Amino acid sequence: MSNLFRSQKSSRFFTKFFTYAFLLLLSVIILYPLLITASSAYKAGNISAFDLSFDATWTLDNFRRLFTETLYGEWYINTLVIAFVTMIVQVILITLAGYTFSRYRFIGRKKSLMFFLLVQMIPTTATLVAFYVMALLLGALDQSWFLMFLYIGGGIPMNTWLMKGYFDTIPYDLDESAKLDGAGHFMIFAQIVLPMAKPMIAVQALWAFMTPFGEYMLAKFLLRSPENYTVAIGLHTFISNPQEQKVALFSAGAILIAIPISILFFMLQKNFVSGLTAGGTKG
Repeated sequence: MSNLFRSQKSSRFFTKFFTYAFLLLLSVIILYPLLITASSAYKAGNISAFDLSFDATWTLDNFRRLFTETLYGEWYINTLVIAFVTMIVQVILITLAGYTFSRYRFIGRKKSLMFFLLVQMIPTTATLVAFYVMALLLGALDQSWFLMFLYIGGGIPMNTWLMKGYFDTIPYDLDESAKLDGAGHFMIFAQIVLPMAKPMIAVQALWAFMTPFGEYMLAKFLLRSPENYTVAIGLHTFISNPQEQKVALFSAGAILIAIPISILFFMLQKNFVSGLTAGGTKG
């Protein structure tokens, strides 16, 4: 009996040891590039390489230079506008679409879902030429609204699948109980099902908002004027020239990108839990 106890205790020890070792390694992998970026952002002068050192002179001047010597302010505003519009419209569309595919049966339902899945398998690089030709035909080349249109449309297929899957986990008995009480379709959706879907809606909103800040290929292909750039394209210009690397400005701009994303995350995080406990069955 004592040998069995010691064996179980040893097993728990090694399990905890390797778990914490893995988490520590994962933390180093994540934090190391963040520390390099942060340390580079506060260094004085135009440093030419990313380096994790804390012996240089630290200053906030790089953040001032971003808005006085570059077009970073315009890039930031462009990206915020694109991000907010993309988030609002995409969340509305995929929420309605996911609810429709989950709760209703109609002609072409299964084929539509299969079409969404097939469309999602096509990589963005394979559609760049088609998007370019479409932009030329619509006179939308170098226009932010066309980029919003592509971000919204590109996020609908897979996210609709995810929303449908989440709505499927919400018991249909709640809908039937509400119908017996005289509730209509819109009331069931808005007052019963939607509050319980808050976690997935919050996740979808965060994903949609983050996309314009990190997406580079599509924006670079369609936006041509420097004043219309998003921050992803603009920051790349700081380090694209090997003879003139602006690492400090790049790092400062990268840090500022995290501010609106972090604010939105903290605003939405309560929904990750509250949505799970919202609603209830009729007793």
